[in-house]
Amino acid sequence: MAAPQRRTDIGPPHYKDFLPPVIQKNYGDWAHHEILTGGTMVHVANSGDKIWTVRVASPRLLATDTIREIADIAEKYCGGYLRFTTRNNVEFLVSEEKNIQPLIAELKAKKYLVGGLGDSLAGYHITNIVHTQGWIHCHSACTDASGLVKVIMDDLAEYFNEKTTPGKVRLAVACCTNMCGAVHCSDIAIVAIHRRVPRIEHENIKNMCEVPSTIACCPTGAISPDPAKKSIKINNDKCMYCGNCYSVCPALPISDPEDDGVAIVVGGKVGSLRSDPKFSKLVVPYIPNNPPRWPEVTDAIRKILETYNAGARKHERVGEWIERIGWEKFFAITGFPFTFQHIDDFTIARETFRTSAAFKW
Repeated sequence: MAAPQRRTDIGPPHYKDFLPPVIQKNYGDWAHHEILTGGTMVHVANSGDKIWTVRVASPRLLATDTIREIADIAEKYCGGYLRFTTRNNVEFLVSEEKNIQPLIAELKAKKYLVGGLGDSLAGYHITNIVHTQGWIHCHSACTDASGLVKVIMDDLAEYFNEKTTPGKVRLAVACCTNMCGAVHCSDIAIVAIHRRVPRIEHENIKNMCEVPSTIACCPTGAISPDPAKKSIKINNDKCMYCGNCYSVCPALPISDPEDDGVAIVVGGKVGSLRSDPKFSKLVVPYIPNNPPRWPEVTDAIRKILETYNAGARKHERVGEWIERIGWEKFFAITGFPFTFQHIDDFTIARETFRTSAAFKW
């Protein structure tokens, strides 16, 4: 007689325990999938079995009441099976076709935005915005990430379920330059920035911080010991305002309500289809925080998106479109000023320089 399998609370349970029965039955044996509308698709197995997906947007930071409501809807229409995508969309996994329209009707009645799916045949839609914690949680945040996502999605909601784009457009927001929000590899992204050197609270350094660790944490070597004060000092010319030192030493606050703001970068992507993966590049070096609606930021994002829509070829990502027309023309048609901040002069930037002498007009 086989010994019973020991169950523990160490580590996560196996993901297969949470798959719908139709997926478990046909695991690894699917024929194709099809985008039906901007918010629904169907996967078809070689056996003929089908499972439908209904996608809605979510604000990522959810109240427990909202989570319970989403769970109740899933329980009612799809046996409790749903998933959250890496960009914070909620996908209801429906095994019976008759439940699709009643599910969509209830979601719309409860003001959920259905959409975010697309392909070359149905047309591409923007998907939900991946973002970091922001003021609500992160200690080094320069802006309110969830607030920015709210106002951008409010402004671009039509592109989530109605209007389409020439190719995939992935948006992201990071609340500081540590960038845990995938802004370095998204088509259009916002990265929040500090613009002042951390303030040194010398009296607190000796009680709250370990000086060797604080010195070692600086990526540019801007921090050195200050024996006279039994503290540290910062070389202003080397500091790049990343705030990494504040994570190690709370006596080095860097947040500044007057000077913190956001920058906009574009052209990043992860996929290797048609061209290699790309890092995002700077377009707007600084926009001051202007909560609660950030009108200057939403206007700039819409200008980039609509200029891309007007000029890009089918399937072209934002970075591919810009490289085809040239950065000179991109700045000309968008109207964004080209400033000294756009010049890549980082110490080890040789790999990112555009080494060709050719200009595109």
